[in-house]
Amino acid sequence: MTPNMKYFLSISLLSLLFFITSCSSSRKTTVSKAVSPKAEDIKSTVKIKRNVPVVIINTKNISADKVVDYAEKQVGVKYKYGSSKKENGFDCSGFITYVFSHFNIPVPRISKDFTNTGDEVAIQNCRRGDIILFTGSDANSGEVGHMGIITSIENGFVNFIHASTSKGVMISGMNSYFISRFVKVNRLFKIP
Repeated sequence: MTPNMKYFLSISLLSLLFFITSCSSSRKTTVSKAVSPKAEDIKSTVKIKRNVPVVIINTKNISADKVVDYAEKQVGVKYKYGSSKKENGFDCSGFITYVFSHFNIPVPRISKDFTNTGDEVAIQNCRRGDIILFTGSDANSGEVGHMGIITSIENGFVNFIHASTSKGVMISGMNSYFISRFVKVNRLFKIP
């Protein structure tokens, strides 16, 4: 084999390897179900430490499916703290604000103000469109600091869409990081 052929093969293999890994990283990110526990095994251990007022959200006659479908179109939008503008990127509550504003549904702008919205439901009874709440990065804060929208419950495994600091808008499953910070699920949409 000539030196030129060796060089060509080496470059080709490296290019193929790069292509394969770059394709896999561009897919929607979800946590493997093998790592994620089923909803029935998830219990919140977070105790809310501050009294947060009840907020009424009128979802009008908009369906949860329409809202989630629109939210899923935002996968890949970058993260930007304090922003609810798509062109700049979103933080988690900015993402929720953006999605609901598309349907002219006013919602609180900060995560903790979602603490007492809608009707609380057990995570094993959650549905597409329910809001899932977490503490921020400090699991012991006793305050909602992160949130998302339930996208699916498949064979008992919960997936939700949110704006993550590391990857922007993405779909995740419940894993040990989220379970330790899980606060509750609130239902905003009426069940048809």
